[in-house]
Amino acid sequence: MISDRITTIDDCCLKSLPTISSDRKGNITPIYNSVSIPFDIQRVYYLYDIPSGSKRGGHAHKNLQQLIIAATGSFDVIINDGEKQKTFNLNRPNKGLYIPKMLWRELVNFSGGSICLVLASMVYDEYDYYRDRKEFETDKFK
Repeated sequence: MISDRITTIDDCCLKSLPTISSDRKGNITPIYNSVSIPFDIQRVYYLYDIPSGSKRGGHAHKNLQQLIIAATGSFDVIINDGEKQKTFNLNRPNKGLYIPKMLWRELVNFSGGSICLVLASMVYDEYDYYRDRKEFETDKFK
């Protein structure tokens, strides 16, 4: 769990999610609150029909934590902590990118037909968003 310390890109990590496989029936991946992921899920949403060349995200969260999964297809998630940047490629439905609070994120390079599934630790709250990069960096390093 991330405390009140400053978060960095090193706090992001790819999480392998459990997979139950059957040769004749396919796969299933269950996700459990505070077991598979380090928070309780309060909201689930997904992005789809994303036009080629589009970018999503372009914000940070004051308190919200997320697990982002490529349910179908692939895309890149660019994480920036105000000092360093790292790109994660998501392309498997049994791997998710954990993103703690106070990290800037952009989603790019969506493959055709991709679906981005997001598990969030809070219900939607506009107050929790930083949509201005300079404001985010100023507040983060106060």
